[in-house]
Amino acid sequence: MRRFDRAIGHHPKKFDAFRTAFQRFLPTLVLAAAFVMLAVGVGVVSVKDAATAQTSGSQQNQKPRIFVEEIPGTTVKFELVYVPDGEFEFADPTRGGEKRKVKVKGFWIGRTEVTWDEYDVYLYKLDVEDEEEETDAYSRPSRPYGAPDRGWGHHGYPAIGITFHAAEQYCKWLSYKTKRKYRLPTEIEWEYACRANVWDVAPFKDKSLLDKFAWFAENSSAKTQPVAKKQPNPWGIYDMLGNVAEWCVGVDGKPVVRGGSFKDPAEQVHPGARELPSPDWQASDPMVPKSKWWLTDAPFVGFRVVCEDVKPAN
Repeated sequence: MRRFDRAIGHHPKKFDAFRTAFQRFLPTLVLAAAFVMLAVGVGVVSVKDAATAQTSGSQQNQKPRIFVEEIPGTTVKFELVYVPDGEFEFADPTRGGEKRKVKVKGFWIGRTEVTWDEYDVYLYKLDVEDEEEETDAYSRPSRPYGAPDRGWGHHGYPAIGITFHAAEQYCKWLSYKTKRKYRLPTEIEWEYACRANVWDVAPFKDKSLLDKFAWFAENSSAKTQPVAKKQPNPWGIYDMLGNVAEWCVGVDGKPVVRGGSFKDPAEQVHPGARELPSPDWQASDPMVPKSKWWLTDAPFVGFRVVCEDVKPAN
């Protein structure tokens, strides 16, 4: 700097020229500095917004509350996920799809559909040493006509072809064994748990996004797949969409299946998917009357359970 000062001091004409040039370009320098400051400011806002969005996402996808239930008398276990209290807009099918706000009390729901591992215990009495049972609390299913899994897979696969009656009796048996209150979800509970305050009731516009969460006609190879192989929904629940359509208690108290299944095209697998049971689901059943335990022609139907409280019942 001293060299520069001496050089300028010994050459007054050079100093005047430097001052003139500096004054000429000063407005340009100020404007450039303003643009830099604005760019930095915008960058800070963008980072802040991104952080906020990421925080919101992390809160939505926070680690779920899990309870592990072990069926007494066996080593078979399954997981339940807690669904918090909340409110959402529900399109009431008994009122022509009229939308209304409904409040939902928190509950525990099966993290996956009921698998053969669990259902076999109930079906084949694997929880008792003596074949004789003396209880009116529940009844057991009749033995299936053939391979109940259709040869598609057993361990880790959802139980299929189960009637609504059989699913209800399973819940009664499970309640009796665990001393906790198990039942089928209402369709309001099911839809609330499925959407998780994130998903719309309408079909997914992006099929590649649905592919991350569900098994449907285009990716299932026309059969059920092992549970929990796709990503869970934002509340940590697997296979709420596709794989098997799930029994629920309808708004009118009658049976209904929700969510679509492996046989349905993508546009029919979504949180609003709903189907009523049909006589066609037992078309090939030779029994008269038809079996109250098995759906011979509906291997796309299964279920998951709800537990009202994981604390032991008194």
